This record gives sequence, C-alpha cells and structure tokens, in this order.
Amino acid sequence: MDGKPRPEATPAQALAGMDQLIALSLVGQQDIAQRLGLNVTDLTCLGFVLAAGDDPISAGALARQAGLTTGAVTGVLNRLERAGYARREADPADRRRVRVVADPAAVATVTAVYEPFYRRLNELFAGYTPDEIAVLSDWFTRAGGLMRTYLEEIRRDEHAGVPRARRTRSR
Repeated sequence: MDGKPRPEATPAQALAGMDQLIALSLVGQQDIAQRLGLNVTDLTCLGFVLAAGDDPISAGALARQAGLTTGAVTGVLNRLERAGYARREADPADRRRVRVVADPAAVATVTAVYEPFYRRLNELFAGYTPDEIAVLSDWFTRAGGLMRTYLEEIRRDEHAGVPRARRTRSR
C-alpha cells in the first residue's frame, strides 16, 4: 500500500494539531463519562482496568497510574462497583492485596460506546503505510513517556510551570 501524499508541516503545526485533538478528547471523555453515568476520573480508571485485560490491576497500581491517592481510588472503586462496571477481588498470590476486575457486561457497554470511533480511527490508519504507522506508534509511545515524566515532575512541584503572579498561598 502506498502512502498518500502528506502536506508539509512544521513542529509548531503538529503541536497545534495535537493540542486540538487533546482538547476534543477531553470534551469527548466528559460526554462519554456522562453517557455511562460516571465522572471523568472514574472513566479514566475504568480505562486502566479494561487495559489490564486478563491480568487484573491492583488497587495500588491503579492509584499510581491515575495519579490518585489510595483513598481517592477507594472512592473510585466504590462508585465503579455501585455502577456495576468493576469489582474488587482478593489477589490469590497475596490476600492482603486487592485486584480490580471489569464486569463483562461493562466491557460490552464501554466497547459499544467507543467502537464506532475506533472503527473510524482504523479506517484512518488504513490510509497510512506500515512505515508511517510505525512512526505514529513510536511517536505516541514516546510522547506518552514524556507526559508521564512531566506529570511526575509537576506533581512533585505544585508550582512547576505556574508564573509567580498566578500562585496562591495556602494557609
């Protein structure tokens, strides 16, 4: 398959396109969360649970991935259980640990909501060569790593990137 001719773009144009995609994704996640009867944090955590697949994620690992405290994850898990999306189960290797498992019906519900968009994304990928898809995959993976590192940095320093005039003092 030959790739289609691509318009030239500068890094600034690519960043602007990425910013637009991220903004639309945030709005979309809010709409999808509302449709599923969840808030965005709960939907994000459910996404991590679903991504774990057949190897259930521990509550602690979920907290780390989501950047939440263990107490906050307890609240998330309570809401996901009440809504029927996930359940806690004891880890057979260590009964002190809790693993989180998605409810099969929840998987079907979430898949039904996302499937039309993922089908369209796959149609979009069909217009790219395997080499182009490899570049896209590499970029997403590396950009994700940069994002994780940056999030760790700003979580350590609450003022990172905030101009002095915008900082508020807590008493």
